[in-house]
Amino acid sequence: MSDRAREVDVALSRQLAKVMDDAVTVPGTRVGVGLDAVIGLVPGIGDAVGSALSGVIVRDAVRARVPMAVLARMGLNLIVDALLGLVPGFGDLLDVAHRANRRNVRLLMREIERQPLREPPSTAYVIGAVALMLVPVLAGVAVAVLGLWLLWRWLT
Repeated sequence: MSDRAREVDVALSRQLAKVMDDAVTVPGTRVGVGLDAVIGLVPGIGDAVGSALSGVIVRDAVRARVPMAVLARMGLNLIVDALLGLVPGFGDLLDVAHRANRRNVRLLMREIERQPLREPPSTAYVIGAVALMLVPVLAGVAVAVLGLWLLWRWLT
């Protein structure tokens, strides 16, 4: 691995993916449940917090200058994760199966191993990367607002 690749420390992303998607193994199975599914049980707010925490992995991918197509795929994984959170209860089970954080760490690691040395980012890359980081977070906030609104309608 090159010196530039070593500059991007992905230890936090790896730990975050483990905590968010596989913190505890369900006894008698090989299925892991993480903080993402647990905080997702809190209507609205949990999904927004989960999306914000998951953004750390995308941030590391931007720092590693992975290709824009990979960043888009990572963003899509987070949007799907946020949309699954809209379905009360069942959505959290689907979230356990989807494991967006684990998927995104795999994408990040594959790109670092495939092409660890990259030229400095262009202005277009920086603008696109910022946009792709904001979309999942904004989707998480939108899901949070929608979830709270639906909860309010259901309670009143």
